[in-house]
Amino acid sequence: QVQLVESGGGLVQAGGSLRLSCAASGSISGTNAMGWYRQAPGKQRELVAVISSGGIAQYADSVKGRFTISRDNAKNTIYLQMNSLKPEDTAVYYCKAVMRWTTAYTYWGQGTQVTVSS
Repeated sequence: QVQLVESGGGLVQAGGSLRLSCAASGSISGTNAMGWYRQAPGKQRELVAVISSGGIAQYADSVKGRFTISRDNAKNTIYLQMNSLKPEDTAVYYCKAVMRWTTAYTYWGQGTQVTVSS
């Protein structure tokens, strides 16, 4: 089992910045991928950014150049630095982890609210 604890959400004005953190504990595999997804009211959950255990990152087109995902493997923690925030970034942000053993196991955090006011 893996537990994911997110922090760092809040209310910010458009153009501002926030930093999200997601700390993983439990059965952490050496090969894994962690990332951030978000879900706005009335919309489907969508990918924001993911990063592999080797540090390869991918981003949704809507956040490229504004958001940066990073990880500290020693702390089993990922971060999402969000700059130049827009009202359309308002959503609940969820941390996701995929742990690869002989089978892949997927875990989700409880979510953290990000609200960007115009």
